[in-house]
Amino acid sequence: MLRLRPYKKCDADLIAEWIKDKTVFQKWGGERFGNYPINRDIINEKYSRNNGDCVEPDNFYPWTAIDDNNRAVGHFIMRYTNGDTRQLRFGWVIVDDTLRGKGYGKQMLLLGLKYAFDILKVDKVTIGVFENNESAHWCYRKAGFVETEIVHGEPWNVVEMEIIKER
Repeated sequence: MLRLRPYKKCDADLIAEWIKDKTVFQKWGGERFGNYPINRDIINEKYSRNNGDCVEPDNFYPWTAIDDNNRAVGHFIMRYTNGDTRQLRFGWVIVDDTLRGKGYGKQMLLLGLKYAFDILKVDKVTIGVFENNESAHWCYRKAGFVETEIVHGEPWNVVEMEIIKER
């Protein structure tokens, strides 16, 4: 069983290790790969505020998924969309590459959705996935996301997905 905790600076080395295989991320992100934070210092600079250990929640929520042995197994980000506190966007869902295909991504998404809908009280959560990343499509569908549109781009199209909370 997984649980989420806010990102800490000590997570940066693990995240950098998980994304070290550039061919995987280039496959999914093409020329956008250069925008990924790919080392500890850049990750900490992007995620930490005021040189603190954890990000202060405002509109940006980086999370680390922890297993029963307190081992970090994944990471993802939530952020409000255009300052709208009723809508969150999930992004950069990463699972330790040795654990991919074992349901950790889905568990992370479900925990994030519970937090988004029950704690933050948002109405809608969106996510985008590159059209050629079938494993991510499968994972997001299993977590309840439905496809809403295809955004055409280079080198690949992005499939937009969402979940709307029924009240």
